[in-house]
This record gives sequence, structure tokens and C-alpha cells, in this order.
Amino acid sequence: MCPSPVRRWRDELIALLAAQVPRLDRSLKKVARQGGEVVLIDGTLIAIQRRTGRADRRNYSGKHHRHGLHFLALTDERGRLIWISAARPGRTHDITAARQDHILAHLRAASLGALADLGFRGLDNDVLDPVIVTGFHASRTHKLTVGEKTANRVLAVGRAPVEHGFAHLKNWRILTKLRTDPARATCLLRALLVLTDFEVNR
Repeated sequence: MCPSPVRRWRDELIALLAAQVPRLDRSLKKVARQGGEVVLIDGTLIAIQRRTGRADRRNYSGKHHRHGLHFLALTDERGRLIWISAARPGRTHDITAARQDHILAHLRAASLGALADLGFRGLDNDVLDPVIVTGFHASRTHKLTVGEKTANRVLAVGRAPVEHGFAHLKNWRILTKLRTDPARATCLLRALLVLTDFEVNR
């Protein structure tokens, strides 16, 4: 059998699986219906096979010092992945991706909170009723107090399950051959999310 039909069937299967991933608003409302109060939000870089030329410079992440595609993901309190964003260039900042996906508005609509790392500081500036909780940041002019250090440790414990969620997803060997096409990468990651969710819950 020639490879062209095989590739077409493979791509159709991936597309069918990716289509099973619920929209962000529906994922959050499902968490709320099940009694959840918070979700965990984080950004991750999926390494890609580097291409030469200026066009690939936007895929270089200064934070990770390598080329890749940036994905934003949400997990529930247990660390189970519930949603993943479209792929963006590797240089994309977490807070930029969150704003483009209107994460804050969706969380408020679902009456949920979110635990996030320092990369999301400034996303939620509502002091009286914050939705997104991040840690405290130390600087040259501001050393963390004992209370702030304790709060950071508590937040780190609460966010620990998000790493398990990403670990399940990144275990797929096919990601080691990921190309730079954002649309194909998005479709593939969402298909793997469906398979990962099935594998974890069976």
C-alpha cells in the first residue's frame, strides 16, 4: 500500500480525536458542576525539530534556551488535563497566551479560581476579588517576608499535580518528532490529550 493513503487516514484519525476535546468554557463548567473550586494553569514548551532561517526565530524560547511551540494547559485539582490551547511560537509568554485565550473571563464565568506560577503575575489585577492566585516575587528592593515565603510553599504544594498532568502528555514518543506547523501540532496535542485522558481513567 502506498504511503499517501496511510498518511491521510492517520491525519483523519488524529483530527477525529482532537475534535473530542471540549471547549475551554465547557471544560471549566464541567469542573464546577463536579464540585471543583480551582483549576491549575501553566504553560509548557514542546520541543520541535529546529529549522534554519529567520522564520524559525520566533520559536526560540529564551526561558528554556531551545526551540519549541508554546502551549497553555489547564488541569483539575488532581492534575488531570482538562484543556490545552492552540500552539503558539515558543517565545510567547504565559501571560500573553492567557490573555489571548481570555482565561480570566472564562474563569469568572464558571465561578472558578486558578492557581498559577509567577509567569501569570499581572494577569488578574483585581485586589478585592482575585480569580488567579500567584506567588510572591522577591526582588533586590523587596525581600520576602516569612508569611510570603509560607504562602509560596503552600501554593507550590497546591500546584504540584499540574506537573503530573504534563508528564502524562509528554510521555508520548511521537512528540520527539514534532514539526513547526502550529496547526498540525495543535491537532496532535489535542488528540494525545484525549488518548491520555482515556489511559489515565481506564
